[in-house]
Amino acid sequence: MKTIAPRIIFTILFIVVQVVFVPTLAQKRNENRLVEIEIVTNRSDRTYKLGEDVTFEVRAYRAGVALSGVSLTYAIGPEKMPSTLSGSVVMQDKCVQLDAGTMTEPGFMTCSCTIEMEGESYSNYVNVGFSPEEIVPTQTMPDDFEKFWDKSLKKSAKIPLEPQLTLVPEKCTAQTNVYHVQLQHWRKDTYLYGWLCVPKKEGRYPAVLCVPGAGVKPVPPELKLAEMGNGVITFSIGVNGIPLTLDNEVYDNLRYGVLRDYGFIHLDNKDHYYYRRIYTGCVRALDFICTLPCYDGYNLGVMGGSQGGALAMVTASLDSRVKALVAFYPALCDVTGYLHGRAGGWPHMFDSRNMKLNNTPEKISTTQYYDVVNFARRLQVPGYYSWGYNDPTCPPTSLYAAYNVIAAPKQLYVAHDAGHWRYPEQTRLALKWLYERLSEGK
Repeated sequence: MKTIAPRIIFTILFIVVQVVFVPTLAQKRNENRLVEIEIVTNRSDRTYKLGEDVTFEVRAYRAGVALSGVSLTYAIGPEKMPSTLSGSVVMQDKCVQLDAGTMTEPGFMTCSCTIEMEGESYSNYVNVGFSPEEIVPTQTMPDDFEKFWDKSLKKSAKIPLEPQLTLVPEKCTAQTNVYHVQLQHWRKDTYLYGWLCVPKKEGRYPAVLCVPGAGVKPVPPELKLAEMGNGVITFSIGVNGIPLTLDNEVYDNLRYGVLRDYGFIHLDNKDHYYYRRIYTGCVRALDFICTLPCYDGYNLGVMGGSQGGALAMVTASLDSRVKALVAFYPALCDVTGYLHGRAGGWPHMFDSRNMKLNNTPEKISTTQYYDVVNFARRLQVPGYYSWGYNDPTCPPTSLYAAYNVIAAPKQLYVAHDAGHWRYPEQTRLALKWLYERLSEGK
C-alpha cells in the first residue's frame, strides 16, 4: 500500500488538473469557441521602446477556418483607459493590419478586437509594453509609515496565539501530515485559520507561509511544495477569519454578503481598514511557524498570487525572518494610478466604477499605508516575481510600478500572453527557485 498510494494520489491530482484547471485556462485565452480572434504584434516579446511604432495583425477563425469579409471593431489605447484609436474595418485577405502608433510615456497599450456574428459577440485583446522597466509609481510614502506598522505589529503581538491543531487524516499523505490550525490574533477571540503540512519523517525543515488570493473561499493545503526534495513545512492560511472546513454555501453567502468588496471596508481610516488585520495576521502566522519544533529556525519563505502576491511582498517587508519570497501578479500595487490617468492595481478603488465612492482625501491617504509599492521600497530579501502582460485584474502597469522600486535581489519571469492566471511552468520554476533558496542553509 505504501508504494502505490503516492501513484494514486498523483493520478487523482493529474485528473483534477486536466478536468478543472486546463479548461479554465482555455476559456480565459479565448479558446474553445466557434469564432476565435488572433492578435499578433510585430515584436515577439510585445515590448517596445518609447517612440517605437506597434502594428497589430488580426485574424479570425471560425471552427479553425480563416474568415474574410467580416466586420471587425477595434479599440486601442492606454491600459484601462479610454481608447485613443477606434473604428471598424472589413477583414480582407483573411487579415487586418492595425497601425497603432506609439506611446511617449512608459506604460502599456491595449488593443481590443470584437466580431459580431450570427447573434454572438466574440472578442480578444492584447497588451503591449513600452519601456515598462521605466514605469514610476504614482503612490507616495507617508512620513510615519514605519512608525504606523511598528505600532500595529507590537499591538498584534500582544495577543496570545493559543494555537489549536487538528490532524485531518483524509488529507494526509504517505509523506506528510496535514493539520487544520486555528490561531488567535488581532484581538481576543479573533482567529486565523490555515492548513499546516509537516513532513512525517523526524527532522528539522525549512518552512513556507502560503498566502491566499482574494475572495472568501477555502484554501487547499500546499502539498506539492511540502513534498519537494527532503521536505518543507508549509502553512496555507485564509485571511478572513473563517475556518477552512465549512460547506461551500457558507463561503458563498459571505462572499456575496457582508464580505463583498472587503477591500473597501473602512478605507477612510488607516487604523481600521480591513487589510490591517490581514497584514498583521500574516506576521502572526510566521510567529506560529517559528514555534514548531520541526522548523529549522532559519529558512523561512512566503509565497502567493494576486492578493497572495501582495501579501508575500508585504510580509517579507514587515518581517526580517523571511529569507525569500515568491509573488505572482501581486494585487494592491500603485492603486492610485487611476488618479493620474493610468491603470491602478486591484481592487481598483479609483477606477471609473469606484471613483465617486472612494476619491476622498481620507481614503487616498489610507492607501499610502497599504499600497504594495511602499512595502516594495523596503524589501531586503531575494524575490522571484512572475506575471503576464494580459492581466485585467492586476494590470502590468501597476505590477512594474512596484517591481521597479525593489532594491533587493530580484528575478522576473514574464509569460507575455498570460492573464490573471499562470502556466504550470511558471509555478514549477518559482517553486524550484524558492526551494533552492531555502535549502542553502544558514
